[in-house]
Amino acid sequence: MSLAWDSSPDPSVAGYRLHVGSTSGHYTASYDVGTNTVYRLTGLKEGQTNYLAVTSYDSIGAEGLPSVEISYLVPGLMLAALPSKAGDPMRLSFPVAPGHWYGVQASVDLKNWSTIWQTSTATSNAWVVFQDPQIGSFKSRFYRLAMH
Repeated sequence: MSLAWDSSPDPSVAGYRLHVGSTSGHYTASYDVGTNTVYRLTGLKEGQTNYLAVTSYDSIGAEGLPSVEISYLVPGLMLAALPSKAGDPMRLSFPVAPGHWYGVQASVDLKNWSTIWQTSTATSNAWVVFQDPQIGSFKSRFYRLAMH
């Protein structure tokens, strides 16, 4: 995930710190990014919501107030909920990232895949749910998610 922010017009600003946590307002990691206003954050866990804020600091390291916090739900995870009774659909859920669209693909042999559903281009970072009503037509069915 890449994050960018506007630089501070305050001439006493010597650099920035990016703060990250899995609970709003509680940050468990901080990254000193120097004078950069763009940072690529790696190692985030798929399916987890992260909360991020940026602070500026002066030449002695004193931090200013944090920026407005943002949340980010990391895409790349697909959860499957088996039908509770015969005839119920298979429920697949996954987080999406803005600017991307996703295709749910299915296979019976793990060799031949077909797209059985696709999203429109996501405009927000959220969970999406697809229910496969055809699950009962197959002895076994495998799923995968393609991000575009």
